[in-house]
Amino acid sequence: MTLDPRFRPGPVTVRPPATSANLGPGFDAFGLALELRDEVTVEVVESGLEVVIEGEGAGELPVDEQHLIVRSLRAALARLDAPAPGLRVRCVNRIPHGRGLGSSSAAICAGIMAARALVADGELILDAYAALDLANELEGHPDNVAPCLVGGFTTAWQQDDGVDVLRLDPADGVSAVLFVPSQPLSTHVARGLLPKDVPHEDASFNAGRSGLLALALTAPGLNPLRRRELLFAGTEDRLHQGYRAPAMEGSAGLIARLRADGHPAVVSGAGPSVLAFGVAGAPALRAAEYARSGNPEPDGPAWRASAIPVAAVGVVVDGADEAGRRDG
Repeated sequence: MTLDPRFRPGPVTVRPPATSANLGPGFDAFGLALELRDEVTVEVVESGLEVVIEGEGAGELPVDEQHLIVRSLRAALARLDAPAPGLRVRCVNRIPHGRGLGSSSAAICAGIMAARALVADGELILDAYAALDLANELEGHPDNVAPCLVGGFTTAWQQDDGVDVLRLDPADGVSAVLFVPSQPLSTHVARGLLPKDVPHEDASFNAGRSGLLALALTAPGLNPLRRRELLFAGTEDRLHQGYRAPAMEGSAGLIARLRADGHPAVVSGAGPSVLAFGVAGAPALRAAEYARSGNPEPDGPAWRASAIPVAAVGVVVDGADEAGRRDG
Protein backbone atom coordinates (compact mmCIF):
# COMPACT_ATOMS: atom_id res chain seq x y z
CA MET A 1 0.00 0.00 0.00
CA THR A 2 1.33 3.44 -0.94
CA LEU A 3 0.62 6.32 1.42
CA ASP A 4 -1.23 9.37 0.17
CA PRO A 5 1.43 11.73 -1.26
CA ARG A 6 -0.03 14.55 0.80
CA PHE A 7 1.62 13.01 3.86
CA ARG A 8 5.21 14.00 4.41
CA PRO A 9 7.50 10.96 4.66
CA GLY A 10 8.82 9.83 8.03
CA PRO A 11 7.87 10.81 11.58
CA VAL A 12 7.51 14.28 13.04
CA THR A 13 8.34 15.23 16.63
CA VAL A 14 6.58 17.96 18.59
CA ARG A 15 7.36 19.30 22.05
CA PRO A 16 4.48 21.12 23.78
CA PRO A 17 5.18 23.13 26.97
CA ALA A 18 3.43 22.95 30.30
CA THR A 19 1.19 25.91 31.09
CA SER A 20 -0.21 27.63 34.14
CA ALA A 21 -3.63 29.24 33.71
CA ASN A 22 -5.53 31.93 35.62
CA LEU A 23 -2.45 33.20 37.55
CA GLY A 24 -4.82 34.35 40.28
CA PRO A 25 -7.36 36.86 38.94
CA GLY A 26 -7.24 36.06 35.20
CA PHE A 27 -9.81 33.28 35.38
CA ASP A 28 -10.18 31.40 32.06
CA ALA A 29 -8.18 34.14 30.30
CA PHE A 30 -4.54 34.41 31.46
CA GLY A 31 -1.93 31.75 30.79
CA LEU A 32 1.81 31.30 31.07
CA ALA A 33 3.96 28.83 29.10
CA LEU A 34 6.58 26.98 31.15
CA GLU A 35 9.78 25.35 29.94
CA LEU A 36 8.74 21.83 30.87
CA ARG A 37 7.91 19.87 27.72
CA ASP A 38 6.43 16.58 26.64
CA GLU A 39 7.87 15.00 23.51
CA VAL A 40 5.54 13.36 20.99
CA THR A 41 6.62 11.57 17.82
CA VAL A 42 3.98 10.72 15.23
CA GLU A 43 4.20 8.81 11.96
CA VAL A 44 1.54 7.97 9.39
CA VAL A 45 1.65 4.26 8.55
CA GLU A 46 -0.28 1.98 6.23
CA SER A 47 -2.74 0.71 8.84
CA GLY A 48 -3.48 0.27 12.53
CA LEU A 49 -2.75 2.31 15.60
CA GLU A 50 0.24 1.99 17.92
CA VAL A 51 0.57 4.20 21.01
CA VAL A 52 3.60 3.97 23.31
CA ILE A 53 3.74 6.06 26.50
CA GLU A 54 6.80 6.72 28.66
CA GLY A 55 6.97 8.86 31.79
CA GLU A 56 3.92 10.54 33.30
CA GLY A 57 0.74 8.52 32.78
CA ALA A 58 2.49 5.37 31.56
CA GLY A 59 0.33 2.35 32.39
CA GLU A 60 -2.63 4.61 33.20
CA LEU A 61 -3.52 6.45 29.98
CA PRO A 62 -5.38 4.69 27.16
CA VAL A 63 -3.31 3.43 24.24
CA ASP A 64 -6.17 3.30 21.73
CA GLU A 65 -8.38 5.78 19.90
CA GLN A 66 -9.40 7.30 23.25
CA HIS A 67 -5.93 8.73 23.84
CA LEU A 68 -6.26 12.51 23.75
CA ILE A 69 -3.36 12.98 21.35
CA VAL A 70 -4.88 10.46 18.94
CA ARG A 71 -8.28 12.17 19.16
CA SER A 72 -6.62 15.54 18.50
CA LEU A 73 -4.63 14.13 15.60
CA ARG A 74 -7.80 12.68 14.06
CA ALA A 75 -9.68 15.98 14.49
CA ALA A 76 -6.89 18.04 12.94
CA LEU A 77 -6.38 15.60 10.06
CA ALA A 78 -10.12 15.80 9.37
CA ARG A 79 -9.87 19.61 9.16
CA LEU A 80 -6.97 19.10 6.75
CA ASP A 81 -9.07 16.66 4.72
CA ALA A 82 -6.31 14.08 5.13
CA PRO A 83 -7.51 11.09 7.18
CA ALA A 84 -4.58 8.83 8.08
CA PRO A 85 -4.87 5.10 7.31
CA GLY A 86 -2.74 4.27 10.35
CA LEU A 87 -0.78 6.05 13.07
CA ARG A 88 2.26 5.32 15.19
CA VAL A 89 2.51 7.58 18.27
CA ARG A 90 5.26 7.68 20.90
CA CYS A 91 4.86 9.94 23.94
CA VAL A 92 7.57 10.89 26.40
CA ASN A 93 5.54 12.68 29.08
CA ARG A 94 7.20 15.05 31.53
CA ILE A 95 4.24 17.30 32.41
CA PRO A 96 2.47 15.93 35.53
CA HIS A 97 -1.14 14.93 34.94
CA GLY A 98 -4.07 16.23 36.98
CA ARG A 99 -1.95 18.91 38.65
CA GLY A 100 -3.12 22.12 36.95
CA LEU A 101 -0.16 22.32 34.56
CA GLY A 102 -1.97 21.97 31.25
CA SER A 103 -1.22 18.32 30.45
CA SER A 104 -4.46 17.96 28.47
CA SER A 105 -3.78 21.17 26.55
CA ALA A 106 -0.27 19.92 25.79
CA ALA A 107 -1.73 16.70 24.38
CA ILE A 108 -4.31 18.57 22.29
CA CYS A 109 -1.79 21.05 20.91
CA ALA A 110 0.72 18.28 20.23
CA GLY A 111 -1.85 16.39 18.16
CA ILE A 112 -2.88 19.46 16.18
CA MET A 113 0.64 20.64 15.47
CA ALA A 114 1.82 17.14 14.56
CA ALA A 115 -1.06 16.81 12.10
CA ARG A 116 -0.14 20.14 10.48
CA ALA A 117 3.46 18.97 10.13
CA LEU A 118 2.48 15.59 8.68
CA VAL A 119 0.43 17.05 5.84
CA ALA A 120 2.01 18.98 2.98
CA ASP A 121 1.11 22.68 3.33
CA GLY A 122 -0.65 21.83 6.59
CA GLU A 123 0.51 25.12 8.13
CA LEU A 124 -1.26 27.02 5.35
CA ILE A 125 -4.44 24.95 5.29
CA LEU A 126 -4.83 25.02 9.09
CA ASP A 127 -3.26 28.34 10.00
CA ALA A 128 -2.37 29.57 13.48
CA TYR A 129 -5.84 30.96 14.22
CA ALA A 130 -7.58 27.84 12.95
CA ALA A 131 -5.27 25.73 15.10
CA LEU A 132 -6.14 27.85 18.14
CA ASP A 133 -9.86 27.58 17.40
CA LEU A 134 -9.65 23.79 17.09
CA ALA A 135 -7.59 23.51 20.29
CA ASN A 136 -10.18 25.61 22.11
CA GLU A 137 -13.01 23.41 20.77
CA LEU A 138 -11.28 20.27 22.02
CA GLU A 139 -10.26 21.69 25.41
CA GLY A 140 -13.35 23.79 26.10
CA HIS A 141 -11.51 26.95 27.13
CA PRO A 142 -8.51 28.83 25.70
CA ASP A 143 -6.47 29.81 28.77
CA ASN A 144 -4.07 26.83 28.57
CA VAL A 145 -4.05 26.09 24.84
CA ALA A 146 -3.15 29.69 23.94
CA PRO A 147 0.21 29.83 25.77
CA CYS A 148 0.90 26.23 24.78
CA LEU A 149 0.68 27.23 21.12
CA VAL A 150 2.43 30.62 21.19
CA GLY A 151 4.51 30.71 24.39
CA GLY A 152 5.06 33.56 26.84
CA PHE A 153 2.31 35.27 28.85
CA THR A 154 -1.04 35.29 27.07
CA THR A 155 -4.52 36.67 27.31
CA ALA A 156 -7.07 34.74 25.27
CA TRP A 157 -10.67 35.67 24.59
CA GLN A 158 -13.64 34.43 22.61
CA GLN A 159 -15.04 36.46 19.72
CA ASP A 160 -17.99 35.78 17.43
CA ASP A 161 -15.68 34.33 14.78
CA GLY A 162 -13.38 32.37 17.10
CA VAL A 163 -10.65 32.77 19.69
CA ASP A 164 -8.01 35.49 19.68
CA VAL A 165 -4.86 35.79 21.75
CA LEU A 166 -2.43 38.51 22.77
CA ARG A 167 1.07 37.32 23.67
CA LEU A 168 3.59 39.28 25.75
CA ASP A 169 6.99 38.47 27.22
CA PRO A 170 7.35 38.71 31.00
CA ALA A 171 9.84 41.34 32.07
CA ASP A 172 13.48 40.40 32.62
CA GLY A 173 14.04 38.85 36.02
CA VAL A 174 10.51 37.47 36.49
CA SER A 175 10.72 33.77 37.31
CA ALA A 176 8.38 31.00 38.38
CA VAL A 177 8.71 28.33 41.06
CA LEU A 178 6.33 25.38 40.86
CA PHE A 179 5.19 23.22 43.74
CA VAL A 180 3.65 19.99 42.47
CA PRO A 181 1.88 17.78 45.03
CA SER A 182 1.97 14.01 44.99
CA GLN A 183 -1.80 13.66 44.49
CA PRO A 184 -3.79 14.91 41.48
CA LEU A 185 -7.09 16.78 41.41
CA SER A 186 -9.67 16.42 38.67
CA THR A 187 -10.32 19.64 36.78
CA HIS A 188 -13.96 18.56 36.61
CA VAL A 189 -14.08 18.35 40.40
CA ALA A 190 -12.36 21.73 40.77
CA ARG A 191 -14.78 23.43 38.38
CA GLY A 192 -17.72 21.83 40.15
CA LEU A 193 -16.88 23.79 43.29
CA LEU A 194 -17.39 27.15 41.61
CA PRO A 195 -20.67 28.99 42.26
CA LYS A 196 -23.00 29.83 39.41
CA ASP A 197 -23.09 33.50 40.40
CA VAL A 198 -20.55 35.78 42.12
CA PRO A 199 -20.99 39.19 43.75
CA HIS A 200 -20.51 42.19 41.47
CA GLU A 201 -17.95 43.51 43.96
CA ASP A 202 -15.81 40.41 43.51
CA ALA A 203 -16.01 40.60 39.72
CA SER A 204 -14.95 44.25 39.85
CA PHE A 205 -12.10 43.38 42.22
CA ASN A 206 -10.77 40.73 39.83
CA ALA A 207 -11.04 43.00 36.81
CA GLY A 208 -8.78 45.53 38.50
CA ARG A 209 -6.32 42.91 39.72
CA SER A 210 -6.13 41.33 36.24
CA GLY A 211 -5.08 44.62 34.68
CA LEU A 212 -2.54 45.17 37.42
CA LEU A 213 -1.09 41.67 37.03
CA ALA A 214 -0.60 42.07 33.27
CA LEU A 215 1.32 45.29 33.83
CA ALA A 216 3.30 43.96 36.77
CA LEU A 217 4.40 40.93 34.75
CA THR A 218 5.42 42.75 31.58
CA ALA A 219 6.19 46.46 32.22
CA PRO A 220 9.90 47.15 31.69
CA GLY A 221 12.10 49.14 34.05
CA LEU A 222 10.28 48.60 37.33
CA ASN A 223 12.29 48.52 40.53
CA PRO A 224 12.45 44.85 41.60
CA LEU A 225 10.94 45.53 45.03
CA ARG A 226 8.15 47.54 43.47
CA ARG A 227 7.53 44.82 40.87
CA ARG A 228 7.23 42.20 43.61
CA GLU A 229 4.74 44.40 45.50
CA LEU A 230 2.67 44.85 42.34
CA LEU A 231 2.78 41.12 41.54
CA PHE A 232 1.67 40.38 45.09
CA ALA A 233 -1.35 42.67 44.77
CA GLY A 234 -1.96 41.62 41.16
CA THR A 235 -2.25 37.92 42.04
CA GLU A 236 -5.12 38.43 44.49
CA ASP A 237 -8.32 36.65 43.46
CA ARG A 238 -11.92 36.39 44.62
CA LEU A 239 -13.49 34.33 41.83
CA HIS A 240 -12.14 30.79 42.14
CA GLN A 241 -9.29 30.04 44.55
CA GLY A 242 -11.27 30.44 47.74
CA TYR A 243 -14.13 28.28 46.47
CA ARG A 244 -11.71 25.51 45.49
CA ALA A 245 -9.66 25.60 48.69
CA PRO A 246 -11.64 22.84 50.49
CA ALA A 247 -10.60 20.38 47.77
CA MET A 248 -6.91 21.28 48.11
CA GLU A 249 -6.21 22.25 51.69
CA GLY A 250 -2.48 21.60 51.34
CA SER A 251 -2.25 23.95 48.37
CA ALA A 252 -4.25 26.64 50.17
CA GLY A 253 -1.98 26.30 53.18
CA LEU A 254 1.19 26.60 51.12
CA ILE A 255 -0.15 29.67 49.30
CA ALA A 256 -1.08 31.27 52.64
CA ARG A 257 2.44 30.74 54.00
CA LEU A 258 4.13 32.06 50.88
CA ARG A 259 1.90 35.13 50.77
CA ALA A 260 2.40 35.73 54.49
CA ASP A 261 6.07 36.21 53.61
CA GLY A 262 5.21 38.60 50.77
CA HIS A 263 5.65 36.18 47.85
CA PRO A 264 3.14 36.34 44.94
CA ALA A 265 1.71 32.80 44.98
CA VAL A 266 -1.36 31.35 43.28
CA VAL A 267 -3.05 28.09 42.42
CA SER A 268 -1.80 26.89 39.04
CA GLY A 269 -4.83 26.46 36.81
CA ALA A 270 -7.46 24.37 38.59
CA GLY A 271 -4.80 23.11 41.00
CA PRO A 272 -3.55 21.56 43.07
CA SER A 273 -0.07 22.76 41.99
CA VAL A 274 1.09 26.12 43.29
CA LEU A 275 3.00 28.74 41.30
CA ALA A 276 5.02 31.48 43.00
CA PHE A 277 6.59 34.40 41.14
CA GLY A 278 10.12 35.52 41.90
CA VAL A 279 11.79 38.76 40.88
CA ALA A 280 15.53 39.04 40.38
CA GLY A 281 17.03 41.69 42.62
CA ALA A 282 14.24 41.42 45.20
CA PRO A 283 14.67 39.46 48.46
CA ALA A 284 15.11 35.78 47.68
CA LEU A 285 11.95 33.79 47.21
CA ARG A 286 11.70 31.47 50.18
CA ALA A 287 10.37 28.92 47.77
CA ALA A 288 14.01 28.24 46.92
CA GLU A 289 14.34 26.70 50.36
CA TYR A 290 11.25 24.61 49.69
CA ALA A 291 12.74 23.52 46.37
CA ARG A 292 15.87 22.29 48.14
CA SER A 293 13.92 20.44 50.80
CA GLY A 294 11.42 19.10 48.27
CA ASN A 295 8.59 19.20 50.82
CA PRO A 296 7.42 22.59 52.13
CA GLU A 297 4.67 20.93 54.14
CA PRO A 298 6.17 18.02 56.12
CA ASP A 299 2.85 17.00 57.66
CA GLY A 300 0.89 17.34 54.44
CA PRO A 301 1.27 16.21 50.84
CA ALA A 302 4.71 15.57 49.40
CA TRP A 303 5.71 18.40 47.07
CA ARG A 304 8.09 18.47 44.14
CA ALA A 305 9.37 22.01 43.98
CA SER A 306 11.53 23.53 41.26
CA ALA A 307 12.25 26.74 39.41
CA ILE A 308 10.83 26.59 35.86
CA PRO A 309 11.73 29.21 33.21
CA VAL A 310 8.97 30.83 31.20
CA ALA A 311 8.84 29.26 27.73
CA ALA A 312 9.42 31.93 25.10
CA VAL A 313 7.92 29.79 22.33
CA GLY A 314 5.00 27.41 22.24
CA VAL A 315 4.88 23.96 20.65
CA VAL A 316 8.19 23.24 18.95
CA VAL A 317 7.88 21.12 15.80
CA ASP A 318 10.97 19.27 14.55
CA GLY A 319 13.25 21.92 16.02
CA ALA A 320 11.24 24.91 14.77
CA ASP A 321 8.47 26.80 16.49
CA GLU A 322 5.21 27.41 14.68
CA ALA A 323 6.43 30.73 13.30
CA GLY A 324 9.29 28.89 11.58
CA ARG A 325 12.22 30.03 13.76
CA ARG A 326 14.80 27.40 14.60
CA ASP A 327 14.75 26.17 18.20
CA GLY A 328 17.83 27.25 20.13
